[in-house]
Amino acid sequence: MTPSGRRWGAAAAAIAAFAVAGATPAQAQVPGQLVTPIPDPLTNEPEFQGRVAKPKPVEAEPIPRHPFMAPNGRSNIHVDAFQSDVYRGLGPLGEDTSASSALFFRECASKTFDAQGRLITICVGLDLPMLAMLDPVTLEPLATFPLPPRQATGTDNPFTDFSGGGYFYLDHRDRVVAPTTTRHIYVVRQTDGPGFELARDIDLTDHVGADDKLISALPDWDGRLWFASVDGIVGYVERRTGKIHSLDLGEHNGNSFTVDERGSVYVVTDAALYRLRAGRGQVRVVWRRGYANDGEIKPGQTQAGSGTTPTMMGGGRWVAITDNADPIRVLVLQRARRPDGRRVICRERVFERGASSTDQSLIAFDRSIVAENNYGYSVAEVESGGDGIEPGLTRIDVESDGRGCDTVWESDERAPSVVPKLALGAGLVYTYTWPPEHDAWYLTAIDFRSGETVFRRQAGGGLGFNNNYAPVTLKRDGTAYVGVLGGVTRFRDGGG
Repeated sequence: MTPSGRRWGAAAAAIAAFAVAGATPAQAQVPGQLVTPIPDPLTNEPEFQGRVAKPKPVEAEPIPRHPFMAPNGRSNIHVDAFQSDVYRGLGPLGEDTSASSALFFRECASKTFDAQGRLITICVGLDLPMLAMLDPVTLEPLATFPLPPRQATGTDNPFTDFSGGGYFYLDHRDRVVAPTTTRHIYVVRQTDGPGFELARDIDLTDHVGADDKLISALPDWDGRLWFASVDGIVGYVERRTGKIHSLDLGEHNGNSFTVDERGSVYVVTDAALYRLRAGRGQVRVVWRRGYANDGEIKPGQTQAGSGTTPTMMGGGRWVAITDNADPIRVLVLQRARRPDGRRVICRERVFERGASSTDQSLIAFDRSIVAENNYGYSVAEVESGGDGIEPGLTRIDVESDGRGCDTVWESDERAPSVVPKLALGAGLVYTYTWPPEHDAWYLTAIDFRSGETVFRRQAGGGLGFNNNYAPVTLKRDGTAYVGVLGGVTRFRDGGG
């Protein structure tokens, strides 16, 4: 076994160690079951630090609603079709904020909300991904639907493999559209009861090889269903005929992708950022732009390339990613076919040389970006004390003339692997931290304007509360959720 195999093998054994007696992963998400909190070994870490936040709303241009996705704020892991990671409303403000959890023995990472406000999530375990509908208050499972099991290869690390359930979206009919581990895309609708049933099964095995995996699927503005694979196959399914078209980019891809309101699709591989379009029965490359890459899978990354899903910003004029230099740099590019001036309008270094990496999408809107440092993170590193995990979140703004970027602030908060979110109504960046001075995980609120930490609310300690690349997700009522290796956590003001 390789060293990395030993590390994740040890972590898998640790996960089993915190399971309650008599329960197995396959039994751990049954509708109607009594919700069991995630075991918490902590006894003396502070529950709350900081002060109650006073909302300082941030103005921002609205992001267009995608006609084939659920409304912005509840459609996918990155909030909207532009993958902005920006919510319009509030999150917790630290006023008598409660924390609760549900133990499912699998990580409920990507979360969405249906029209009734119920949590729709795919909870990925060592055995299989499970589609689940959860009560947003009690976290009780209301309905579940098993997805195809993991395909054993003997080489993949299950803690960094996001194919087959890590990315999914809710469509405009509240149906779940999810890539599977078997190179199919499932469209799953809700039934009365409530429940789930398979509405459509799209077979992509003639386009995606047996040794490849689907990483993500999203619709373009005309309703074509686009998909991307780990080995760099991109393609789309015609809306009316179901005919499939694909193109092999020949470059590894570990991220989701972005769609804009003009019908384009933006995919970042380990080598380049692409703008793609559908045309005359084929995938067309509108433009391709390479980026700096030292070829290293830096500690905290899952691939040797950009760790970011491309994000539209600047009113849709620009698209932002990070490169894989040392230190990494935030890149902002013009999306136009023929840009006015340079394609890349800025390259801004973030974090320190030899201690800089990210595997999370950028928060990006208008002229502002927030990047997070994941350098040093792994499940095994946390379990061994985490001394190698580096801190840092940074805000960068594009200059008003659109010809460069400046660093606005830097935070020393240590957020090992979360997808952070911005709540415009509160003016707060929400992240999930593991402070060096505490042996606990915290939902943490940072002032968007100043970079000052406003408060931290403890989730719990131990492996079960490690979020392992899962995002912060905000509901319209201000509740925050974080998927963790044990299941899911919930944070709500007012003690409720």
